[in-house]
Amino acid sequence: MKKKITNFSLAHKKYVKKLKKDKFLVIFFRIFVLVAFLGLWELLTYTKALDPFFVSSPSRIIKQLESMISSGTLFHHTFVTLYETLIGFLIATVLGYLIAVGLWWNEKVRKVFEPYIVVLNSLPKIALGPIIILWVGAGTNAIILMCVLICIVITTMSMLSAFLNCDEGKILLLKSMNANKFQILWKLILPASMKDFISVLKINVGMSFVGSIMGEYLTSKAGLGYLIVYGGQIFKIDLVMSATFILCILAYLLYAIVSLIEKKYRN
Repeated sequence: MKKKITNFSLAHKKYVKKLKKDKFLVIFFRIFVLVAFLGLWELLTYTKALDPFFVSSPSRIIKQLESMISSGTLFHHTFVTLYETLIGFLIATVLGYLIAVGLWWNEKVRKVFEPYIVVLNSLPKIALGPIIILWVGAGTNAIILMCVLICIVITTMSMLSAFLNCDEGKILLLKSMNANKFQILWKLILPASMKDFISVLKINVGMSFVGSIMGEYLTSKAGLGYLIVYGGQIFKIDLVMSATFILCILAYLLYAIVSLIEKKYRN
């Protein structure tokens, strides 16, 4: 067995200590900013400097969440939105990645379709809402399709750019060793673009929630987007802010999962 090295230099120990200190400070200030914001918000609404009817307050949001938990509506609406978001996220990521591979593989096809992809990306997806409803009907399918349309173009363009920016010298080296196109893709292009893929996952986490909420704005009978729309219609800001708060938590949890994947990949 290899002997474990335990004797480190003083400079190394100071460096490790500094890293731990910096990490602690970052976590501390993250929590501090959040607590300070919530405390100031509560204080301003309590003193009537801000009207809680228009901006709600942390205490009112907690009461609203407790009411929704006791009635069981919170878990139902959260599950609906999370299901739509995850399905749209997975479909868009997989399809976008495969399309990018196909465009990289065939240069002529890429030159033909690349302008159309750029135009599709610039098109406001909310404008396609009525068409989507006509295509797949109102309900979950329309919401998932909206989510896919928002994320798939971003995934395709980002991954295609990563594939094309791969080191040309390494590609020529593999070609000189008689590597075929599949071997170049598998051994070089895909591994070299993993950092970009993880970045795409981080982007898609947020964009998939945007897609699902936009879809729920258009056509839904359940979900956090539905609660936001319903709360706005009846002027119940506590409900709107509570649904928004749950959205923030879900987005953070998915982002944390992607961050864990990134950390595991780097290690």
